[in-house]
Amino acid sequence: MPEKKEQKIELVDRKLLNLTGIIEVVNFNEIKISLKTNLGTLIIIGEELHISQLDLDSSKLVVDGYIKELKYDQELKKGGFIKKLFK
Repeated sequence: MPEKKEQKIELVDRKLLNLTGIIEVVNFNEIKISLKTNLGTLIIIGEELHISQLDLDSSKLVVDGYIKELKYDQELKKGGFIKKLFK
């Protein structure tokens, strides 16, 4: 049976971000945090960002600061759309 990939994102007033499903913090500074999650790479963009809690054993992360943007960095699959079009 495949492992269930669950992730929760809770954003409170754009100032506090609670995340689960975190595998690794790839890179971080006060304006950008890159995370490897069980659903792909997640990029957090903002101002005065701080990681206030990190527990990789339970895959939890808490970020405070001003959150401007959350986005997943998705890799395109080879042939993706074009391959499906000519099937």
